[in-house]
Amino acid sequence: MTLTFLLHSAQPFPPLQDALIEPNGLLAAGGDLSPSRLLDAYRQGIFPWFNEGDPVLWWSPDPRMVLFPNEFKLSNSLRKTIRQGEFEIRFDTAFEQVMRACAAPRDGQAGTWIIEDMIHAYCELHRQGYAHSVEVWMKGELVGGLYGMAVGKMFYGESMFSRQPNASKIALAHLAKQLERWGFGLIDCQMKTPHLTSLGAREIPRDEFIMLLQELIHCTSVTTWQFDTRLFT
Repeated sequence: MTLTFLLHSAQPFPPLQDALIEPNGLLAAGGDLSPSRLLDAYRQGIFPWFNEGDPVLWWSPDPRMVLFPNEFKLSNSLRKTIRQGEFEIRFDTAFEQVMRACAAPRDGQAGTWIIEDMIHAYCELHRQGYAHSVEVWMKGELVGGLYGMAVGKMFYGESMFSRQPNASKIALAHLAKQLERWGFGLIDCQMKTPHLTSLGAREIPRDEFIMLLQELIHCTSVTTWQFDTRLFT
């Protein structure tokens, strides 16, 4: 393992080919979580992931886990649950609540990487129109959702949570369907998990991911984030 590149002030990120093989994708340490730094990172296919008390760590793994919006696997049981109309799905009405729910302790996890500095940083990006939440509500209570970043027609998924069975799947199903309608080409899922694989996500080489990303981030952005009616008929 070689020494990770150390970022100082406004210093640019190193080339992605300098990312470590083990741990997969670790590219640099240091810098800050300013909106300009985060946007620069996402536009290059880099994301922050670190524990409280550690320096900011920046990652660009190879391969990269992605979900093409039209490849989301909607099971018959999930479609039936959605059609029952028990849940209300919204964009951007409780962004910070969603982040804090994603940060809450979970079974089998000692802690969270979504620390206060991350919450403050992404809430500022939300105010600037880049970060978005998908929320699943039931009888006026937030029971599931996810949040992420949008640049052009590229969406970067960050985290999701569920307080009711399938709530996070319902959020992702609605997001994928709506992004497909808007012409988004890709949802970045970052790392491979069995859960994401079951929903249709797959790994692609980093070079392919960067090529797609560089095309999508220059597309016209969506300015009004609202769900279309009758997404699932």
